[in-house]
Amino acid sequence: MSKLTAPMQVVFTRYTAAALLLVACLLPVGTSANQERSEIAPLASQSLLLDIARAGKRLVSVGERGHVLISDDNGSTWQQVNVPTRSQLTAVFFTDADHGWAVGHDAVILHTSDGGKQWTLQHRDEQYDDPLLDVWFKDSRHGFAVGAYGMFLSTDDGGKSWDRRQISDDDFHLNAITALPGGELVMAAEQGHIYQSQDAGYNWSELPSPYSGSWFGIMATGHDEIIIYGLRGHMYRSSDGGRHWCAVDTGTEASLMASATASDGTIIVVGLGGTILTSQDNGRSFSAKTRQDRKALTGILVHDKDGIVLSGAGGISMDTLR
Repeated sequence: MSKLTAPMQVVFTRYTAAALLLVACLLPVGTSANQERSEIAPLASQSLLLDIARAGKRLVSVGERGHVLISDDNGSTWQQVNVPTRSQLTAVFFTDADHGWAVGHDAVILHTSDGGKQWTLQHRDEQYDDPLLDVWFKDSRHGFAVGAYGMFLSTDDGGKSWDRRQISDDDFHLNAITALPGGELVMAAEQGHIYQSQDAGYNWSELPSPYSGSWFGIMATGHDEIIIYGLRGHMYRSSDGGRHWCAVDTGTEASLMASATASDGTIIVVGLGGTILTSQDNGRSFSAKTRQDRKALTGILVHDKDGIVLSGAGGISMDTLR
């Protein structure tokens, strides 16, 4: 993990000072007023933005102080929209061009049904100020929000109601959740834990892990093929759904935070210190480059054959794969 400057104080750490929570807590969270709304900031696109997603042709990014920004020109320009929270938002996910969810501190869950222009508050828990760290939906009704200390929320009505469940006797941070092509769900968690569900998220079991440090992201690269990545540049690859793993040499010790796949099959993984890794062989090997500003990268989208849109400590930026 790259070191952060003194003003970016860490508010939320545990055990290995998990990098995702470190980035998620770089800045203070908002107030707890029930009727709070985000404030429009002229430089919001340059603020801490932790995730980015596609809503049809629109891009949506979320981050500090409840900032939600949308772009209708592939990331060239951004417009901030007003939302009913100032809590820091950590992740965003869309099932289609209209329906999306954003999650963050205070167990906040926001929902949009118009592609990110307007948002409603679906869930908030002021009793627990721990952050939700990721959100995933199968369709417009069935989804999960996961986060710190084993927080696991599920809905089967599009988020009108959320049920809190315990999936493990432990309380490890659940950092990322995604689906494999076969329908299985997998989660990357703290202290090397990897969880899998084969029944749409009702029951979870633990997969063998090749590393005892925290995982921050996991992605499918093919049928039963997975890469998982996290603290200090560690990455492993599985070709049997996570039963066995092989180490991948990333050439970096920067913690890895997010990934995407280009139309030509190129896999891109980004991380702290401005790290960008690319693979042309389905994740077996990677080439590394470091952006000149070395600012933490926490989200990525591919917007054309060679171009990528990035979110992170420096806000929104553009880069190329070549």
